[in-house]
Amino acid sequence: MARFTRLSSGDRRAQLMDVALAGLAKGGIQEFTVDKICAAAGVSRGLILHHFGSMAGLLAAVYARLYRETTPDLSPLPAETRIDVLIDSSFAPKAFNRDTLNAWVALWGQIANTPALRDEHRRQYEAYLAQVTEAIAAVAQARGRTVDARHLARSLICLIDGLCLQHCLDPDAMPPADAKEACRTFLEPHLG
Repeated sequence: MARFTRLSSGDRRAQLMDVALAGLAKGGIQEFTVDKICAAAGVSRGLILHHFGSMAGLLAAVYARLYRETTPDLSPLPAETRIDVLIDSSFAPKAFNRDTLNAWVALWGQIANTPALRDEHRRQYEAYLAQVTEAIAAVAQARGRTVDARHLARSLICLIDGLCLQHCLDPDAMPPADAKEACRTFLEPHLG
């Protein structure tokens, strides 16, 4: 029986990211080694270089994937529903859990020391910030309000991140319903 399984390039990339993300979620950055990822995926070390160029490239790809999986695309939604979808999805079980937080914390801890990850963070955060800014601006305009939408968006993103952190540290202290309400309460004076 063959030791390795042949997969398409896209499937192999996805498999390596799955394994890397699972390792980050369970054991932090200590699990993000060539040997551990290759052993868990059942592949040779060269496949990481082949598909990602380096471990830093894999780290950046995992970061981008985590962003895609935990932040909704708000652009096709009606203006009035974008903020509700953002808030609800931010505290949905897929994004609002200890494994996801563990992966985020491990990745955030590497941003300062990994230029490829820092660049990916900047791309992902700027795209996310632009979406949230646009959502806030659209609601403000529809309600006849004048706001600094970018400033509100940054503050809302920070609030969401902090609430997620608190929930994952102590779920009883910050249940999802309370986290959603905190976000809506924060926005209400600005947007009505």
